[in-house]
Amino acid sequence: MTAANESDDERRARGLPPAPSLAGAEAERPEAPRPVQVSFWLWVAAGVVLAAAYLVAFLTRQQLVDELVRTNTNQQLTPERIASGTTVLFAMLLVGSVSFGAFFVLFAWKARQGTRSARTVLTVLLVIVLLFQVLLRTYTGISLIATLIALVALALMYIPSVQPYFPKVGRRSP
Repeated sequence: MTAANESDDERRARGLPPAPSLAGAEAERPEAPRPVQVSFWLWVAAGVVLAAAYLVAFLTRQQLVDELVRTNTNQQLTPERIASGTTVLFAMLLVGSVSFGAFFVLFAWKARQGTRSARTVLTVLLVIVLLFQVLLRTYTGISLIATLIALVALALMYIPSVQPYFPKVGRRSP
């Protein structure tokens, strides 16, 4: 049912993926709409700012350790245990933020190529980041800025003018 000379844009409009390319042949890619291109760079910025936020938190963790030691009323918690636990927590937050930043960039790249599922994954990732920051209170001023940047990036991927770039793939009956 598909024409041999059908363009990738025509295939995308019908909810199909781009035609497979032969080995060594360069695949023609449609130009992403301007909001999707801007969204990609905002996702990159959000990932970098998120990782930077938790890097700063990791590097300044001693202030929190000092405060926790000062207010500690449990005699079983020694200052060394408090420092060790806080360091592990902040290291895990740093690794998680770098991972989420990498996922932001990867799936934003795929969304810029027109992959609808990448846009959905970015939505889920942002919801996870929001829930993690709000419910566990792990946010900092910088991480909130990263989250706001990501919210703007996500909104750009859902505006009506870019909907044709992310076609809905219809289900096929068996």
